[in-house]
Amino acid sequence: MKSILNNKVPREFYMQSDVVSLARALLGKIIHVRHNEGLVSGKIVETEAYCGATDRACHAFSDKYTKRTSTLYMQGGTAYVYLVYGMHHLFNIVTNKSGKADAVLIRAIEPMNGLGIMQKRRGVSSMNKMLSGGPARLTQALGITVVDDKTDLLGDKIWLTHGEVVNDELIEESTRIGVEYAGPDALLPWRFYIRGNKFVSK
Repeated sequence: MKSILNNKVPREFYMQSDVVSLARALLGKIIHVRHNEGLVSGKIVETEAYCGATDRACHAFSDKYTKRTSTLYMQGGTAYVYLVYGMHHLFNIVTNKSGKADAVLIRAIEPMNGLGIMQKRRGVSSMNKMLSGGPARLTQALGITVVDDKTDLLGDKIWLTHGEVVNDELIEESTRIGVEYAGPDALLPWRFYIRGNKFVSK
């Protein structure tokens, strides 16, 4: 445990101004979540970038500030967790400096530690995308809910470690999923995933 805690991704990483590059750089990082049931961990294998200033797909587009989006305006390295359809919890990592409202949606992880806990939470025995491929599945597997909104990712409940560097030739990019409402911004190639990984959502 001590070595995991000492290898945390530092604040400076999350404070980068280019959310698209950061979404790529998050591939291969390992997310750790600690609950009473134990520690669960997984390698990030799929992400999507959202830019508050210019992106119609971002909740904070056009400086939209609400109770929900207030988290997006916090400093990089903060968890932004929100509900979809009143039941699915989606985990995002706020990036950039305070006030910029940039974030990366974590869409899929490859389980590493606490597999039994994840399978029990999901009610599945599979080792494929049905376990943790897709933003709602991974939060259920990791035990992340809206209660974790605004969590500092430099703390001891949810944090990231460096994991492995994913070479550019292994990274695929595509348009984001489920953002058709964003008009031309829906065509931005801001979804990134590790080629051939069986936990990638689509």
